[in-house]
Amino acid sequence: MMDDTLKRAMLFDFYGELLTKKQRDYFDLHYNEDLSLHEIAEQNEVSRQAVWDIIRRAEQLMQNAEDKIGLISRRERQKEKLEALKALLLEISQSTDGKEKKLCEKAAALAGELED
Repeated sequence: MMDDTLKRAMLFDFYGELLTKKQRDYFDLHYNEDLSLHEIAEQNEVSRQAVWDIIRRAEQLMQNAEDKIGLISRRERQKEKLEALKALLLEISQSTDGKEKKLCEKAAALAGELED
């Protein structure tokens, strides 16, 4: 399970375009630029509570999109499967010799590239 910081970053990367400009800006300033709610409020001449409400709604909107579409969870499942495939191929390559070993090593390297 991923931590909250990583989850927010992935939500923003995958679904940030669904947000309004203000939601994107406030979310980015708070979580990526590490500005406090007070600092964002001062810059935009709004209340701290208004900033918090906009950020909270933005996160909720992105989480709702993830719940319906599932891009992040699909990516995580694929990553787990690739890691398992890579481990299996490396295990096979250690128990064989010759051409099969080289093919398994190439396949494991390819699986590693797909993880990125």
